[in-house]
Amino acid sequence: MMKVRSLRRALVPPSLLPNPSPASLQSTRLSLHVNEEGSSSSVFVASGCHAYKVEVAMEDCPVEEGKDSLLIPIPAKIMNSSRVRRCPHRSEVQSLALADACDMGLVLGTVDSYGHAIVSVLDTGSQDIERLTYSALPLDCGVGEGSWAGLCFSPNQWSTVAVARSFCKSIDIYDQEIHLRSLHTLWNPASICFVQTVIGDGGSSIIAIAEGCQLSIWDLRVKQNGGCIQRITGTLGSPFHAVCSSADGSVAVGGADRSVTIFDCRRWSAFSRWVNCSKYEITGLAFSSLDADHIYIQSVDYEVSCGNWKKNNKVFSFRGDSNWLGFSKHSTTDTIAGWCDSGNIFVADVGVQQ
Repeated sequence: MMKVRSLRRALVPPSLLPNPSPASLQSTRLSLHVNEEGSSSSVFVASGCHAYKVEVAMEDCPVEEGKDSLLIPIPAKIMNSSRVRRCPHRSEVQSLALADACDMGLVLGTVDSYGHAIVSVLDTGSQDIERLTYSALPLDCGVGEGSWAGLCFSPNQWSTVAVARSFCKSIDIYDQEIHLRSLHTLWNPASICFVQTVIGDGGSSIIAIAEGCQLSIWDLRVKQNGGCIQRITGTLGSPFHAVCSSADGSVAVGGADRSVTIFDCRRWSAFSRWVNCSKYEITGLAFSSLDADHIYIQSVDYEVSCGNWKKNNKVFSFRGDSNWLGFSKHSTTDTIAGWCDSGNIFVADVGVQQ
């Protein structure tokens, strides 16, 4: 049984960031890293042309329930906050992503509205030490109209990065600053993720893309059809906003139809569908690391919930106080965080009840 051990609310210091810039519907301008001791978490957020780092204390505390069984957050202490000075973007940052390079440390990737990506190796301590930094430009040098852009790292190789640009309907694959290939979608991409397959060598050459009302699957090793190996159409008129993958290769997708569908990567067929799991459109998804039968769901009504998608049962939920600017889960633990345009960051630490 999943249980929330602590739920914290921390305000980004107004002296550091007085007014966050507006975000898209499926905003991805937050990424989370939990320190090794588990006593604090480093939350990276983006506003305007800059990225910021906020360290939030993570002591366990009793969690109380309010109306409709919603969990009530407790104010948290900001241990440290600063601006990340190695992300010199010229336009608004649209997405943040973190990767753990065991031999080098923590890797932060940012991408702006024109597809310019900057990847920096960070020091896990409190100081912003200058280390490896590189940038990658799209082939058209970002000419045209700006739009939402997304970024994700390969789970097996942090130097491999996929950058999505919604307006251009393209996905660019890079190995550090070297452009490997481009994928061209039929609709505007809204979310991307690498898929860890359970067949073959277990590599991560498969990419899942939520575009319009379709979930498209792409294999970087394939040349036919531009690399697209599967297209799955959802409810017409209800676009997908979020896609995520679990460690066993399952892929979840959700969007305007307020439902989550789980696909098997071996046959690319749906083996579960949780209908009406959210009151409003779904804009963020993440599988649990403790139990892959559970999934975290973010929606536009400020709510984040956790539920068992096999039993279609909601376990717990909490709400932010305004529109979400970002939502993220730590890669190896069940710590989730969301950032609202009020400046408040909500961090939940989830464990298994004995």
